Amino acid sequence: MIRKRNVAVLLYEHVDGLDFCGAFDVFATASDWGKDFYTYTVSEKSELINTISSFTVAPKYNFSDCPKPDILVVPGGIGARTEMNNSELTSWIRRTSENSEIVLSICTGALLLAKANLLSGLKVTTNQRAMDLLAQVAPKDCEILRDVRYVDNGKIVMSAGVTAGMDASLHVVSKLLGEERAVETASRLEYGWNREIL
Repeated sequence: MIRKRNVAVLLYEHVDGLDFCGAFDVFATASDWGKDFYTYTVSEKSELINTISSFTVAPKYNFSDCPKPDILVVPGGIGARTEMNNSELTSWIRRTSENSEIVLSICTGALLLAKANLLSGLKVTTNQRAMDLLAQVAPKDCEILRDVRYVDNGKIVMSAGVTAGMDASLHVVSKLLGEERAVETASRLEYGWNREIL
């Protein structure tokens, strides 16, 4: 029997809406009506979050009352460039990752993982427009991949920009629940899954 996993989707000011909504919907849709994943949002504080698309989101949990995530999703957005200097947020990512099965960064969420000191020795990627910034903040022993949709380092999975996060999320579903479930999920979402050759 498949155990139910908690999927925490991190929110912060000026997060990208599609980054987090796309991943959220992949895991929610893949969950077999809530049997396999409990997908929820979390932010530093229990306050409304303004996305870069000018809609607001109320996080389900804050850092102090969040259920322990098995999967931590760290989306990007213009706000990541500010939040990467938020030590409370990056420390929470680092602590939470220690007991998580998978950490998935989407787009410029990679900057937050870099500042949380999670990328040493890994193959990494991000949004094409943030590659130079990632090179500045990531450890020097990282290998930056510029022409991939996503990269799988085992525990740390990273995607390029925006819709690539859905591809990486489907990849994680495939890893945990099998390829058939991932293909079915993509079909339900009417989304063309762009798979990487890993």
